Amino acid sequence: MQRPLFDVSFHGGPTQAAERAQAAEARGDVSGFFTPEGAHDPNITLALAAAATQRIEIGTGITLAFARTPMVTAYSAYDLQQLSQGRYILGLGSQIKPHITRRFSMPWSRPAARMEEYVAALRAIWESWETGAKLDFRGDFYQHTLMPPLFRPAPLPTPPKVWVAGVGPKMVEAAGRVGDGLLCHPLISRSYLTDVLTPAVKAGRAASERPFEIATMAMVATARDETELAAAIAGTRKQIGFYASTPAYKPVLDHHRWGELHSAAHSFTREGRWDELANLIDDDVLNTFAVVGEIQQVGPALRERFAGAASRVTLSLPYPNDAELPLEVISATS
Repeated sequence: MQRPLFDVSFHGGPTQAAERAQAAEARGDVSGFFTPEGAHDPNITLALAAAATQRIEIGTGITLAFARTPMVTAYSAYDLQQLSQGRYILGLGSQIKPHITRRFSMPWSRPAARMEEYVAALRAIWESWETGAKLDFRGDFYQHTLMPPLFRPAPLPTPPKVWVAGVGPKMVEAAGRVGDGLLCHPLISRSYLTDVLTPAVKAGRAASERPFEIATMAMVATARDETELAAAIAGTRKQIGFYASTPAYKPVLDHHRWGELHSAAHSFTREGRWDELANLIDDDVLNTFAVVGEIQQVGPALRERFAGAASRVTLSLPYPNDAELPLEVISATS
């Protein structure tokens, strides 16, 4: 089966972006440089990464769609596509209701339907810019009906690709209908990917002829010596425990008949027992959701786990590590 392409995820700030993106590109076997929306604005980070590279794709993994309007996202994505000379991928995610309503003070309702309309609105805006046609998008959640010439950017050879992040079947079907790809969460197993997500994508794509990629994040617990490996495993257990506590990711656990793990982890977080989450994750759960071992072991294991199931894999190392470690893992997949 064909080896997937491998990408790196950058969680630092803008001051490090150019250097880290250049280092990833210099390896020759890294396909993409992705950054999440966390403590920094991903668009500023990627602008610096785009200016410092020529070959690798850059993208958001993810941008919070519902924290901004489609028009705001359309402009930043268009500019990044131009700056990168066509190498930009817009990864969109919904986040959960408390963050959207309480952190960003934005509306929340029917996330799968809203996301589907969000992407349709983006495409309508970009088409208006590319063709000069009147902008007249009227949906249930968004309306965009004004685009004076002064505010219309020059056309681009190709608009940005849009990947939609999804865990549940409704959002995954929406990604299949309107997206250029599905971006899977790090709490992923091969069986959940092939038995649940892939059929949902196919259902959504029944009426679509657009080329489509399945990209996934993948947790990796690895290190260069036994002491560091033990710390990496402990950090990965804690991260899996945190994901297990989140209701949005319970379907993944239910698929493996581990629904009680969610109840226990959720109880721990409500009681403030964050440091004890790792204790809930036994070896079976750990090895289902993470690839564990020395660098030369995890490289082939990653390739085998996702070959034929995902076209792209972005590494997630949820513990302190240096910039070279994920690059060494990717080299070991060859």
